[in-house]
Amino acid sequence: MKETARQARAESRIIGLVPTMGALHAGHLSLVARARQDCDPVIASIFVNPKQFSPHEDFAKYPRTLEKDSEQLASAGVAGLFLPEAVEMYPPGFSTYVNVDGLSERLEGRTRPGHFRGVTTVVLKLLEIVQPDFAYFGRKDAQQAQLITVMARDLNLDAQIILGPIIRESDGLAMSSRNVYLTPQERTAAAVLYRALAAAKEELRQGTRDALQLQDTLRRILASEPLARIDYAEIVDAQSFEPVVRVSRPCYVLLAVYLGKTRLIDNMLIEPRQAGSDDLIFHL
Repeated sequence: MKETARQARAESRIIGLVPTMGALHAGHLSLVARARQDCDPVIASIFVNPKQFSPHEDFAKYPRTLEKDSEQLASAGVAGLFLPEAVEMYPPGFSTYVNVDGLSERLEGRTRPGHFRGVTTVVLKLLEIVQPDFAYFGRKDAQQAQLITVMARDLNLDAQIILGPIIRESDGLAMSSRNVYLTPQERTAAAVLYRALAAAKEELRQGTRDALQLQDTLRRILASEPLARIDYAEIVDAQSFEPVVRVSRPCYVLLAVYLGKTRLIDNMLIEPRQAGSDDLIFHL
């Protein structure tokens, strides 16, 4: 992989990287399509990273569909597919990790201790191996995307981090590799996440800016679904991911909800149309 990337750089080509854990869906492929607009070659990686799973999580059963994934990536125009083994990424005696202090401990980090240390470590390794000009990540994992952006800035990495929009099913459910875990009843119930975000969006459009009032709406909608169990429903600053009292600057509405044993996350980004403006733009 390093030699392939070196050759592309020697030819002054612009390299794009789309890192994935496989079990690909339209969200991943939208990132490939965006990368192909900017880059040639586009490299995709598939690596189910053991360092970002805690012992009680789903590493062993995480969906692995390599043959189907490879066919989809080839059809999408990916020039190369990087498939490292765990022993290559983490050789015996591996002991070096990357951690973004503060941001790694909030929200997802609170629920999944050590998760983000594994994410930032593997992403840095992938960026070092491929050394792309641009690397593409989905905004569905909003906190992860912010952590990677901060890491790239803090460590003076050459790769520019590009975030792609959330891709949704027809009922609004954000596409995720973990959606395959849902039973038919849970899959139907999972649309409640989108309904909760849409309700918060409507309140914001009508002038509500109080974060606690918006959180009450989120929780009320989520609680109306008997199969849903709330982990968190919060309004946070889009940079620091600290809770906000009032929506007056770029913010995320963040949800984490259990449907049976499956934990789903979703979000909506809110931005003022211009600095100081009360007119908002919604990225749902």
